Amino acid sequence: MKTHAIRIHEFGSPEVLSWEEVDLAELAAGEARIRHTAVGLNLIDTYHRTGLYPMDLPTGLGSEAAGVVEAVAADVTDIAVGDRVVYTGRPADAYSERRNFDASRLVRIPDTMSDDVAAAVFLKGLTAWYLLRRSYRVADGDTILLYAAAGGVGSLASQWAQRLGATVIGVVSTADKAELAKSQGCDHIIMADDDVPARVRELTGGQGVAAVYDSVGKDTFFASLDSLRPHGIMVTFGNASGPVEPFAPAELAKRGSLYVTRPILYDFIVTREELLIACNELFEFIGSNGVSVHIGQTYALKDAAQAHRDIAARKTTGSTILLP
Repeated sequence: MKTHAIRIHEFGSPEVLSWEEVDLAELAAGEARIRHTAVGLNLIDTYHRTGLYPMDLPTGLGSEAAGVVEAVAADVTDIAVGDRVVYTGRPADAYSERRNFDASRLVRIPDTMSDDVAAAVFLKGLTAWYLLRRSYRVADGDTILLYAAAGGVGSLASQWAQRLGATVIGVVSTADKAELAKSQGCDHIIMADDDVPARVRELTGGQGVAAVYDSVGKDTFFASLDSLRPHGIMVTFGNASGPVEPFAPAELAKRGSLYVTRPILYDFIVTREELLIACNELFEFIGSNGVSVHIGQTYALKDAAQAHRDIAARKTTGSTILLP
C-alpha cells in the first residue's frame, strides 16, 4: 500500500525534511493501521532531526498523532476498525498520512474531544502529568517555577498546577507570551532575560520555590538551581538550549541539599495499564476543569520544515499541529 510521509536521510536543518511516497507494509501481529487526521509537533522532533537524539537513517519523524483505525491484525481485541485513537511512541513515524502501530499503545479519544485537540495535547499533556504528578508531586500551597510557560507543555502544566493549589511562576520570552501565560494559570511572570533567581526570591519572600520545571537545559540549569528552596527539586526535562553539561554534586549541597531528576515520559507508561491510568487522569483533568487548549498554529504536514523553523525561532505559542 502506498502512502506519503516525511523522511530524513541525513541529520541537519529543516531542509533535510523530504515529503515522499512510501510503501506501507502488511499488518504484523498486534498492529493496527491508522489514517492520521492530525499530527502533533513537539520540540523533541527537532532533536531527532538534528541528531541530538540520534536515530538510524533514513527515518521518519514525529511521535504523536490522532486518527482513525482502518484495519487491525487478527489478534487485536482492544481496538476496532473505526475507532478514533491517539498515541505517542516510537518508532518516530507520525509525520505520515498512514502508519502501522502497536495497537496496545493506542488510546481511544473521548467523544467530547476533537482529533485536533487530542493530537495537540496528548504528548504534552502526558508530559505535564508526569512532571506534576510523578517527578515532583505538586501539593496545595506549593510555589513552582515553570519555563516556557506559554508553550504547549507549559500552558497545560500551569493550568494543572494552579488547579492543584500551587502558585505558578512562569518564565517567557516575549510580552505576548506573558499575556498568554497569565491567562492560562500563571500567577507571576518573569521574562527570560531577567535575573530569574533574583526575581524568584522577590516573589517568594527570599525562600525559593519547591520545584523548577526546566525545559531549556544548558543555559538555565544553574539559574534554576539558584531558584530552589532548601531540599527543592530541579526537574530538567528538555534541551532547548542544548543538553546540561556535567556538574559537581557539591553544587547541590551548597545550595541547600537540592535534588535533581532528569525524567522521560516513557518510563512512567511502560505497561498498557500505566498508560491508561495516565490517560484517564489527563482526560479527566481536561474534561472537568474547563481547561483551555491553545492550538497556536497549524501547518500542512508536507510543510513540516516551516513548522520546524518557526518552533526553533520561538515564533510558536501553545500547541502546533500538522494536518495530513
